[in-house]
Amino acid sequence: MNQRNKMDNQSTVTEFLLMGFSNDRDVQILHFVMFLFIYLISLIGNFLIIIAVVSNHNLHTPMYFFLVNLSLSDICFISTTIPKSLATSLTNNRMISFAGCVAQIFLGFIGAGSELGLLTIMAYDRYVAICHPLQYRLIMNREACIKMAVASWLSNLIHAFLQTCIIFSLHFCGSNRISQYFCDVPQLQKISCTDTKVSQVLILVIGITVDSFCGGFIFVSYGYIFSAVLRIPSVQGRYKAFSTCTPHLTVFSLFNFTVVFSYMRPKSLSSTTMDLLSAVLYTVLPPLLNPIIYCFRNKDIQEAVWKLSKKYKNLLT
Repeated sequence: MNQRNKMDNQSTVTEFLLMGFSNDRDVQILHFVMFLFIYLISLIGNFLIIIAVVSNHNLHTPMYFFLVNLSLSDICFISTTIPKSLATSLTNNRMISFAGCVAQIFLGFIGAGSELGLLTIMAYDRYVAICHPLQYRLIMNREACIKMAVASWLSNLIHAFLQTCIIFSLHFCGSNRISQYFCDVPQLQKISCTDTKVSQVLILVIGITVDSFCGGFIFVSYGYIFSAVLRIPSVQGRYKAFSTCTPHLTVFSLFNFTVVFSYMRPKSLSSTTMDLLSAVLYTVLPPLLNPIIYCFRNKDIQEAVWKLSKKYKNLLT
Protein backbone atom coordinates (compact mmCIF):
# COMPACT_ATOMS: atom_id res chain seq x y z
CA MET A 1 0.00 0.00 0.00
CA ASN A 2 2.83 2.38 0.87
CA GLN A 3 4.53 1.58 -2.44
CA ARG A 4 1.30 2.38 -4.32
CA ASN A 5 0.89 5.71 -2.50
CA LYS A 6 4.49 6.55 -3.27
CA MET A 7 3.88 5.82 -6.97
CA ASP A 8 0.74 7.95 -6.98
CA ASN A 9 2.63 10.88 -5.49
CA GLN A 10 5.22 10.77 -8.27
CA SER A 11 4.49 12.21 -11.69
CA THR A 12 4.27 9.87 -14.66
CA VAL A 13 7.23 10.08 -17.02
CA THR A 14 6.27 11.63 -20.38
CA GLU A 15 9.78 11.82 -21.86
CA PHE A 16 13.14 10.18 -21.33
CA LEU A 17 16.68 11.53 -21.05
CA LEU A 18 19.24 9.71 -23.22
CA MET A 19 22.57 10.00 -21.40
CA GLY A 20 24.60 8.90 -24.45
CA PHE A 21 28.39 8.70 -24.49
CA SER A 22 29.64 11.91 -22.91
CA ASN A 23 28.82 15.45 -21.74
CA ASP A 24 32.03 16.77 -23.27
CA ARG A 25 31.27 18.81 -26.40
CA ASP A 26 34.39 17.65 -28.26
CA VAL A 27 33.49 13.99 -27.63
CA GLN A 28 29.93 14.67 -28.81
CA ILE A 29 31.21 16.16 -32.08
CA LEU A 30 33.57 13.18 -32.54
CA HIS A 31 30.65 10.83 -31.88
CA PHE A 32 28.54 12.74 -34.45
CA VAL A 33 31.23 12.51 -37.15
CA MET A 34 31.91 8.80 -36.55
CA PHE A 35 28.25 7.79 -36.41
CA LEU A 36 27.40 9.90 -39.48
CA PHE A 37 30.20 8.18 -41.42
CA ILE A 38 29.04 4.72 -40.28
CA TYR A 39 25.41 5.52 -41.07
CA LEU A 40 26.18 6.81 -44.57
CA ILE A 41 28.42 3.80 -45.38
CA SER A 42 25.68 1.44 -44.16
CA LEU A 43 22.97 3.18 -46.20
CA ILE A 44 25.14 3.35 -49.33
CA GLY A 45 26.17 -0.32 -49.01
CA ASN A 46 22.66 -1.65 -48.47
CA PHE A 47 21.04 0.56 -51.13
CA LEU A 48 23.82 -0.42 -53.54
CA ILE A 49 22.97 -4.10 -53.07
CA ILE A 50 19.25 -3.40 -53.58
CA ILE A 51 19.85 -1.36 -56.76
CA ALA A 52 22.40 -3.89 -58.10
CA VAL A 53 20.01 -6.82 -57.64
CA VAL A 54 16.94 -4.98 -58.99
CA SER A 55 18.78 -3.69 -62.08
CA ASN A 56 20.47 -7.01 -62.96
CA HIS A 57 18.09 -9.68 -64.32
CA ASN A 58 20.69 -12.41 -63.70
CA LEU A 59 20.29 -11.78 -59.97
CA HIS A 60 16.51 -12.20 -59.96
CA THR A 61 16.78 -15.44 -58.02
CA PRO A 62 15.44 -16.48 -54.58
CA MET A 63 18.81 -16.01 -52.83
CA TYR A 64 19.16 -12.39 -54.00
CA PHE A 65 15.46 -11.67 -53.42
CA PHE A 66 16.00 -12.49 -49.75
CA LEU A 67 19.27 -10.55 -49.75
CA VAL A 68 17.33 -7.45 -50.85
CA ASN A 69 14.92 -8.02 -47.96
CA LEU A 70 17.89 -8.38 -45.60
CA SER A 71 19.28 -5.05 -46.83
CA LEU A 72 15.90 -3.39 -46.24
CA SER A 73 15.90 -4.88 -42.74
CA ASP A 74 19.41 -3.52 -42.09
CA ILE A 75 18.35 -0.04 -43.24
CA CYS A 76 15.35 -0.16 -40.91
CA PHE A 77 17.46 -1.47 -38.02
CA ILE A 78 20.24 1.12 -38.15
CA SER A 79 17.81 3.98 -38.91
CA THR A 80 15.96 3.23 -35.67
CA THR A 81 18.78 4.46 -33.42
CA ILE A 82 21.48 6.36 -35.33
CA PRO A 83 19.54 9.42 -36.63
CA LYS A 84 18.25 10.28 -33.14
CA SER A 85 21.75 9.80 -31.72
CA LEU A 86 23.18 12.12 -34.39
CA ALA A 87 20.59 14.78 -33.58
CA THR A 88 21.33 14.45 -29.87
CA SER A 89 25.08 14.90 -30.40
CA LEU A 90 24.64 17.86 -32.73
CA THR A 91 22.03 19.81 -30.73
CA ASN A 92 22.93 18.50 -27.25
CA ASN A 93 19.19 17.92 -26.72
CA ARG A 94 19.03 14.54 -24.97
CA MET A 95 15.25 14.35 -24.55
CA ILE A 96 13.15 11.76 -26.38
CA SER A 97 9.37 11.70 -26.09
CA PHE A 98 7.50 8.72 -24.68
CA ALA A 99 6.05 8.04 -28.16
CA GLY A 100 9.54 8.31 -29.67
CA CYS A 101 10.84 5.77 -27.19
CA VAL A 102 7.97 3.39 -27.99
CA ALA A 103 8.75 3.78 -31.71
CA GLN A 104 12.45 3.00 -31.16
CA ILE A 105 11.67 -0.17 -29.19
CA PHE A 106 9.04 -1.33 -31.71
CA LEU A 107 11.18 -0.67 -34.80
CA GLY A 108 14.25 -2.11 -33.07
CA PHE A 109 12.44 -5.41 -32.49
CA ILE A 110 11.24 -5.42 -36.11
CA GLY A 111 14.78 -4.80 -37.40
CA ALA A 112 16.46 -7.44 -35.23
CA GLY A 113 13.63 -9.96 -35.65
CA SER A 114 13.41 -9.63 -39.42
CA GLU A 115 17.20 -10.00 -39.63
CA LEU A 116 17.02 -13.33 -37.81
CA GLY A 117 13.92 -14.44 -39.73
CA LEU A 118 15.43 -13.68 -43.12
CA LEU A 119 18.72 -15.39 -42.21
CA THR A 120 16.65 -18.48 -41.32
CA ILE A 121 14.86 -18.40 -44.68
CA MET A 122 18.16 -17.90 -46.49
CA ALA A 123 19.54 -21.01 -44.75
CA TYR A 124 16.54 -22.96 -46.06
CA ASP A 125 17.15 -21.56 -49.54
CA ARG A 126 20.78 -22.77 -49.46
CA TYR A 127 19.62 -26.17 -48.13
CA VAL A 128 17.20 -26.65 -51.04
CA ALA A 129 19.75 -25.38 -53.59
CA ILE A 130 22.49 -27.80 -52.46
CA CYS A 131 20.56 -30.80 -51.15
CA HIS A 132 17.70 -30.79 -53.71
CA PRO A 133 19.12 -28.97 -56.77
CA LEU A 134 16.78 -30.64 -59.29
CA GLN A 135 13.70 -29.51 -57.36
CA TYR A 136 15.04 -26.05 -56.49
CA ARG A 137 13.02 -24.06 -59.04
CA LEU A 138 9.87 -25.98 -58.14
CA ILE A 139 10.22 -25.51 -54.35
CA MET A 140 11.65 -21.99 -54.34
CA ASN A 141 9.25 -20.55 -56.91
CA ARG A 142 8.28 -16.87 -57.01
CA GLU A 143 5.05 -17.34 -55.05
CA ALA A 144 6.76 -19.37 -52.32
CA CYS A 145 9.53 -16.77 -51.92
CA ILE A 146 7.05 -13.90 -51.61
CA LYS A 147 4.98 -15.85 -49.05
CA MET A 148 8.07 -16.62 -46.96
CA ALA A 149 9.24 -13.00 -47.01
CA VAL A 150 5.76 -11.69 -46.11
CA ALA A 151 5.45 -14.31 -43.34
CA SER A 152 8.81 -13.19 -41.92
CA TRP A 153 7.86 -9.50 -41.87
CA LEU A 154 4.33 -10.10 -40.51
CA SER A 155 5.45 -12.49 -37.77
CA ASN A 156 8.07 -9.96 -36.68
CA LEU A 157 5.47 -7.18 -36.62
CA ILE A 158 3.40 -9.32 -34.23
CA HIS A 159 6.49 -10.24 -32.18
CA ALA A 160 7.58 -6.58 -31.97
CA PHE A 161 4.05 -5.52 -30.97
CA LEU A 162 3.90 -8.11 -28.17
CA GLN A 163 7.36 -7.25 -26.82
CA THR A 164 6.64 -3.50 -26.94
CA CYS A 165 3.31 -3.97 -25.12
CA ILE A 166 5.04 -6.00 -22.40
CA ILE A 167 7.72 -3.33 -21.88
CA PHE A 168 5.36 -0.36 -21.83
CA SER A 169 2.87 -2.09 -19.57
CA LEU A 170 5.45 -1.10 -16.92
CA HIS A 171 4.89 2.15 -15.05
CA PHE A 172 7.51 4.92 -15.29
CA CYS A 173 7.12 7.47 -12.53
CA GLY A 174 10.59 8.02 -11.08
CA SER A 175 13.85 8.56 -12.90
CA ASN A 176 13.71 9.14 -16.66
CA ARG A 177 17.47 8.79 -17.25
CA ILE A 178 18.43 6.06 -19.75
CA SER A 179 22.13 5.21 -19.69
CA GLN A 180 22.20 4.61 -23.44
CA TYR A 181 22.12 6.56 -26.68
CA PHE A 182 18.70 5.06 -27.54
CA CYS A 183 15.74 3.49 -25.74
CA ASP A 184 16.91 0.03 -24.73
CA VAL A 185 14.84 -2.68 -23.02
CA PRO A 186 17.20 -3.44 -20.08
CA GLN A 187 17.60 0.28 -19.37
CA LEU A 188 13.83 0.85 -19.34
CA GLN A 189 13.39 -2.06 -16.95
CA LYS A 190 16.01 -0.55 -14.65
CA ILE A 191 14.19 2.78 -14.31
CA SER A 192 10.67 1.36 -14.03
CA CYS A 193 9.03 1.99 -10.65
CA THR A 194 7.01 -1.26 -10.83
CA ASP A 195 8.12 -4.87 -10.44
CA THR A 196 9.77 -6.02 -13.69
CA LYS A 197 10.12 -9.74 -12.89
CA VAL A 198 7.07 -10.79 -14.94
CA SER A 199 8.06 -8.66 -17.95
CA GLN A 200 11.65 -9.92 -17.78
CA VAL A 201 10.46 -13.55 -17.76
CA LEU A 202 7.99 -12.98 -20.63
CA ILE A 203 10.56 -11.18 -22.79
CA LEU A 204 13.16 -13.87 -22.02
CA VAL A 205 10.76 -16.73 -22.82
CA ILE A 206 9.57 -15.20 -26.09
CA GLY A 207 13.13 -14.28 -27.09
CA ILE A 208 14.59 -17.71 -26.28
CA THR A 209 11.71 -19.47 -28.08
CA VAL A 210 12.16 -17.44 -31.27
CA ASP A 211 15.98 -17.58 -31.17
CA SER A 212 16.03 -21.32 -30.43
CA PHE A 213 13.68 -22.11 -33.31
CA CYS A 214 15.56 -19.96 -35.84
CA GLY A 215 19.02 -20.93 -34.60
CA GLY A 216 18.12 -24.63 -34.47
CA PHE A 217 16.64 -24.50 -37.97
CA ILE A 218 19.78 -22.86 -39.35
CA PHE A 219 22.13 -25.35 -37.66
CA VAL A 220 20.09 -28.35 -38.87
CA SER A 221 19.99 -26.89 -42.42
CA TYR A 222 23.76 -26.49 -42.46
CA GLY A 223 24.21 -29.97 -41.05
CA TYR A 224 22.46 -31.35 -44.15
CA ILE A 225 24.31 -28.86 -46.39
CA PHE A 226 27.78 -29.87 -45.13
CA SER A 227 26.85 -33.54 -45.42
CA ALA A 228 25.75 -33.04 -49.05
CA VAL A 229 28.78 -30.90 -49.96
CA LEU A 230 31.26 -33.45 -48.60
CA ARG A 231 29.71 -36.06 -50.91
CA ILE A 232 30.46 -33.94 -54.00
CA PRO A 233 33.34 -35.75 -55.78
CA SER A 234 35.17 -32.76 -57.30
CA VAL A 235 37.10 -30.23 -55.21
CA GLN A 236 35.90 -27.43 -57.49
CA GLY A 237 32.28 -28.49 -56.96
CA ARG A 238 32.72 -28.52 -53.18
CA TYR A 239 34.36 -25.08 -53.28
CA LYS A 240 31.56 -23.62 -55.41
CA ALA A 241 28.89 -25.01 -53.08
CA PHE A 242 30.67 -23.72 -49.96
CA SER A 243 31.27 -20.29 -51.54
CA THR A 244 27.51 -19.72 -51.91
CA CYS A 245 27.07 -20.40 -48.17
CA THR A 246 30.06 -18.48 -46.80
CA PRO A 247 28.51 -14.96 -46.85
CA HIS A 248 25.34 -16.19 -45.17
CA LEU A 249 27.27 -18.08 -42.49
CA THR A 250 29.50 -15.06 -41.83
CA VAL A 251 26.52 -12.70 -41.49
CA PHE A 252 24.66 -15.14 -39.23
CA SER A 253 27.74 -15.61 -37.01
CA LEU A 254 28.25 -11.83 -36.76
CA PHE A 255 24.61 -11.23 -35.81
CA ASN A 256 24.61 -14.03 -33.21
CA PHE A 257 27.90 -12.94 -31.66
CA THR A 258 26.81 -9.33 -31.20
CA VAL A 259 23.39 -10.23 -29.74
CA VAL A 260 24.76 -12.93 -27.40
CA PHE A 261 27.52 -10.62 -26.17
CA SER A 262 25.05 -7.77 -25.61
CA TYR A 263 22.37 -9.68 -23.72
CA MET A 264 23.97 -12.86 -22.33
CA ARG A 265 27.39 -11.75 -21.13
CA PRO A 266 28.23 -12.27 -17.43
CA LYS A 267 27.21 -9.54 -14.98
CA SER A 268 30.90 -9.10 -14.12
CA LEU A 269 31.33 -7.62 -17.63
CA SER A 270 28.42 -5.25 -17.18
CA SER A 271 29.11 -1.53 -16.73
CA THR A 272 27.87 1.71 -18.27
CA THR A 273 30.78 1.80 -20.74
CA MET A 274 30.43 -1.89 -21.62
CA ASP A 275 26.66 -1.51 -22.09
CA LEU A 276 27.24 1.35 -24.53
CA LEU A 277 29.89 -0.57 -26.48
CA SER A 278 27.78 -3.73 -26.64
CA ALA A 279 24.81 -1.70 -27.88
CA VAL A 280 26.96 -0.33 -30.70
CA LEU A 281 27.96 -3.92 -31.54
CA TYR A 282 24.46 -5.24 -32.19
CA THR A 283 22.74 -2.09 -33.51
CA VAL A 284 25.51 -0.80 -35.79
CA LEU A 285 27.89 -3.58 -36.81
CA PRO A 286 25.49 -6.02 -38.59
CA PRO A 287 23.84 -3.34 -40.82
CA LEU A 288 27.30 -1.88 -41.56
CA LEU A 289 29.18 -5.11 -42.25
CA ASN A 290 26.48 -7.23 -43.95
CA PRO A 291 26.71 -5.44 -47.34
CA ILE A 292 30.51 -5.35 -47.08
CA ILE A 293 30.61 -9.11 -46.42
CA TYR A 294 28.33 -9.88 -49.38
CA CYS A 295 30.27 -7.57 -51.68
CA PHE A 296 33.61 -9.15 -50.75
CA ARG A 297 32.45 -12.77 -50.62
CA ASN A 298 30.01 -12.90 -53.53
CA LYS A 299 31.32 -12.57 -57.10
CA ASP A 300 27.86 -12.05 -58.61
CA ILE A 301 27.26 -9.01 -56.37
CA GLN A 302 30.75 -7.70 -57.14
CA GLU A 303 30.12 -7.95 -60.89
CA ALA A 304 26.66 -6.35 -60.59
CA VAL A 305 28.04 -3.44 -58.53
CA TRP A 306 30.94 -3.00 -60.97
CA LYS A 307 28.56 -2.91 -63.96
CA LEU A 308 26.35 -0.46 -62.12
CA SER A 309 29.28 1.86 -61.34
CA LYS A 310 30.47 1.72 -64.98
CA LYS A 311 26.95 2.49 -66.20
CA TYR A 312 26.62 5.59 -64.03
CA LYS A 313 30.16 6.66 -64.84
CA ASN A 314 29.31 6.56 -68.56
CA LEU A 315 26.13 8.54 -67.94
CA LEU A 316 28.08 11.24 -66.09
CA THR A 317 30.72 11.49 -68.81
